[in-house]
Order: sequence, then C-alpha cells, then structure tokens
Amino acid sequence: MTITAPSTSSAAPTSPAVDRHELEARVKAMYREVAETPEGDFHFEMGRALAERLGYDPNALDRIPTAAIDSFAGVGHFLDLAAIQPGETVLDLGSGSGMDSLLAALATGNAGRVLGLDMTDAQREKAARLAREGGFHNLEFHAGYIEAPPFPDASIDVVISNGVINLSADKPRVFAEAARVLRPGGRLALADIVTESPLPEKVSCNATLWAACIGGASQVDDYRRAIEAAGFGVQTLREHPEYHFLTESARGASETYGVKSISLLAIKR
Repeated sequence: MTITAPSTSSAAPTSPAVDRHELEARVKAMYREVAETPEGDFHFEMGRALAERLGYDPNALDRIPTAAIDSFAGVGHFLDLAAIQPGETVLDLGSGSGMDSLLAALATGNAGRVLGLDMTDAQREKAARLAREGGFHNLEFHAGYIEAPPFPDASIDVVISNGVINLSADKPRVFAEAARVLRPGGRLALADIVTESPLPEKVSCNATLWAACIGGASQVDDYRRAIEAAGFGVQTLREHPEYHFLTESARGASETYGVKSISLLAIKR
C-alpha cells in the first residue's frame, strides 16, 4: 500500500493530516520486521494460532510454507466469502509475506493465477521466495501500491485484502481501483479494521497507531459507503470478536473507540 493525501470524496470523511511520508516509513519499517523477525513484539498478534482462531482451515495451512504463516498479520478470515474457483485470477492487495496469496493459489489451481501486490520489499521478497520454494507456479508478487494496482481494467475475478486498507489515507481510491480491475460481477472479499465512533486527532494523526492498524481505521458505516460508492453491492459483513490487539495503548484505543475487525464480501455491479 501507499500513503497518499487524504481523500475529499463524499464517500468518506477527510482524514486528519497525518504526515504521510512519516507514515509510509513507519509502515514499511514495521512490516519489514514482520517479515524478518515475526517472533518480535508488535501491537498485533501474528502466526498460526491467530490464523486458526480467525477461522482458517488447518488442513489448508498445512499445504503452504510455514514461514508465510509465521509472518501472518491479518485481522480476519474471508476466503470462505471469496469462494475462489479453479481457473480464476485473484489479486491480493497488500499481500505481505504471502499466506493469503498462497491459499488463494491452492484454490485457483494451476489453471488460475494469483497476483500479490505490496510496497514493502522485505515482505514481497519473502513471499516470492516461499512461493518458488513451495513450487507455486501460478503465483507472482508485484511491487506497488494498493491505490494504483498496475493491472488492466476488468482483468481480475476476485480481489482480496487482509488488514491493509485501513493503512491507506485514500480508501475511496483503493475501492475505486479494485472496481476498475475487477470484471463485471467480480468479487471483493476482505478483512479490515474499522471503528464504531470517530477517532480523535491524537489517535488519527499518530503515525505509530496508523502503522498498528488503528489510527487510519474508518467508521464502519463510512467504510461501507465508500465501497458502495465505488460501484459495489455489499452482500455480507461480519465481525471477528476473536481478533484483539496486544499492547496497552492499542487495546485502550480499541476499547474507547470501538475499534474492531470485520470481514465482508462485495460484488461489482
């Protein structure tokens, strides 16, 4: 993903003026650590225990490289909503160390194709290496930003994303670009962090809390309206109460402002 100037779209309120250069640097630094030292201390939980608690199939996890699961920092489970079919083309926005991309590659099979997109070199390089070592020939990883995916119009069947869109300061553009690359009737299946009430500037202008998936979270109704304004119909939206933050500062913000994990399925109209 990238950090862009806040959107002025009516689909979502303008974000406070977090320093986007500082934010991008912090996000890259944090997720480089996620890739390289997943055993480190973070605001959020990681790894297989989290994945299984969120609803991932243990048998599917057994079929992909363990190192990708170790660096899994997602916030929910949505692959059942995505219902990826053999032969489909899938785009993973903010693919990280590749766990969701690898699982999507299992689902789409050799006749399909999975494209991972991530701005953090260490994450992308780790994911590509694990895919090669695991013999996944239908999976490739691209450098880029979720606000500007470098793929043709109407070339994708399913767009997926896990815990990444909250990091963008221009969420309407992310959803508009997802709609652009999807074929008519294409599916957007994602998990993300949203809030029940507005975040004050002391939180939303805090680059550390943005990088921790809190400071950039939108109110859930604004988030849904931004998706619908991009040309989607939301079919399913569910909460993941089993997801929680680890540090005291992150838990405090979560409890005060109703920060929570959701997953959803939306269809391009």
